[in-house]
Amino acid sequence: QVQLVESGGGLVQPGGSLRLSCAASGFTWRYYVIGWFRQAPGKEREGVSCISDKDGDTYHLDSVKGRFTISRDSSKNIVSLEMNSLKPEDTAIYYCAAAARFTTVQGMCAMTQVFHNWGQGTQVTVSS
Repeated sequence: QVQLVESGGGLVQPGGSLRLSCAASGFTWRYYVIGWFRQAPGKEREGVSCISDKDGDTYHLDSVKGRFTISRDSSKNIVSLEMNSLKPEDTAIYYCAAAARFTTVQGMCAMTQVFHNWGQGTQVTVSS
């Protein structure tokens, strides 16, 4: 059974940093894409950053490029999202999700509907 557990959210001032972690289990990482998605109040859930364990390919949403970095530790089955220079518009619930890879990492990250395994989410609030 696929299990994803997020941690690391919280309240931070604009310009600050946070590190989110997703502990994953119950599937063969090598054939999956794992991503971080977020949903702000009144908005649709969107793919922020995704990574493929097999080749390390990554994708980042344009609005977070240069500020967010996704990485994986395959030995520990953990995917992390380092978030720097946070802005108020980054405020959202952040979810970790996994899906079997069938296309590019970028392509999959744009298709929230193909991810059927989700964590419980962690709140990130950027405010002064």
